[in-house]
Amino acid sequence: MIAYIWYQGMEGGDVLNYPKADLGKRFVAALIDGVIAGILTILIPILGGLLGAAYTLTKDALMFQLTKDAQWKNRSIGKKLMSLQVVNLGGGDVDMTVSIKRNATLSIGSLLAAIPLAGWVLSPIVGGIIGIIEVVLVFTDPAGRRLGDKWANTQVVGAPEPQPSAGS
Repeated sequence: MIAYIWYQGMEGGDVLNYPKADLGKRFVAALIDGVIAGILTILIPILGGLLGAAYTLTKDALMFQLTKDAQWKNRSIGKKLMSLQVVNLGGGDVDMTVSIKRNATLSIGSLLAAIPLAGWVLSPIVGGIIGIIEVVLVFTDPAGRRLGDKWANTQVVGAPEPQPSAGS
């Protein structure tokens, strides 16, 4: 069972803090979600970059919104496969608004790529710099929170493993 610790939140109120998620699992989950966004970008001419950015922005709420299946709540495809989830430290679920806020920093590079010429040059530079900052924060922040997590008041944590039913 995860131990909960109370701490002073960004808005000045008490919120729950969870143990830092496994960094290896976070890396693999991010890689899976990045491959999905990349496939959308490459396979669909012109609109692909925007679809990849849209997936990146909404990934933590998208599958639950599409399926209404509780196993997808607060999880991207990568996070579900790696038994991780995003928690809203202020309480409540991670909806589209929270997901977009949380992942906006990761989408800046993709969105710049939609601008002909200048965006094609700036996109990898700006996206790369932001990506490096985000990775450094995941490693150095005690809770593993990156810029997007701090802005959206969220944290990635290990998800409880499903328990076998009594009849199994």
